[in-house]
Amino acid sequence: MDGKTSRDERPLLESGTLRLMTFNLQVGIQTSAYHHYLTRSWQHFLPHPRRVKRLDVMGQVLGQFDVVGLQEVDGGSFRSSRINQVEYLAAQAGFPHYFQQLNRNLGRIAQHSNGLLSRLTPSQIEEHRLPGALPGRGAIHVRYGHGPDALHIFVAHLALSHRGRVRQLDYLSEIIAPLRHVVVMGDLNCTPDQLHAHERFSASLPLHPVKPLLSYPSWQPRRALDHILLSQTLEAAEVSVLDHLFSDHLPVAVELPLPGACLEALRAAVD
Repeated sequence: MDGKTSRDERPLLESGTLRLMTFNLQVGIQTSAYHHYLTRSWQHFLPHPRRVKRLDVMGQVLGQFDVVGLQEVDGGSFRSSRINQVEYLAAQAGFPHYFQQLNRNLGRIAQHSNGLLSRLTPSQIEEHRLPGALPGRGAIHVRYGHGPDALHIFVAHLALSHRGRVRQLDYLSEIIAPLRHVVVMGDLNCTPDQLHAHERFSASLPLHPVKPLLSYPSWQPRRALDHILLSQTLEAAEVSVLDHLFSDHLPVAVELPLPGACLEALRAAVD
């Protein structure tokens, strides 16, 4: 993880609003029809000459945001032409800080990871290995600022199975419950109704009623699987799904005004 001096962050913090995005980029495989899951499945194991060009285009979009959470990103294996996609996208989009969480290590074949790109300097980053019958799911917990008014952002990729997600939401609930200003974003592999049905998670992070954000499949969105969830202390000014066919998921974005106490905690951390 690289960083610049804190002076670079002050204009951003003066605005009082953060632009957040979550994106499952499917390791740079462009999918625009169901049959591509079959015809392009080889790209999960082998390199493709156009993958780097797609990353370049992605970088232009990601560069419009302040904090980006990535899922299904490769950490630098054969299939990605030995390119750490988190590091590469950080460079292309001009992010001074980045972090890669390696969740499923298949050696030279694949490096399944989550990623964080940030213009703000994190005060602390923790990795969490989420429970499940099959290993390989994780969450990044990044804290900005210090004390009770610090901002906590979690980047998560949850299991496909209901039983696995329940265990993982239970795990995250334990961490989130004592925190005040919280954002959870990522491919949670479940709909808003399924999240609300999980009482323990909903109690630890009460959700704002927002319009369904249909993000999957990208070419004909019918399901809201990618989420940016906010604690009661936070309220989004704008929520949107970006119509970019980079993956089988669409990116989800939020403009997030920060409450005064939270802003002061972030500003104190860079002074």
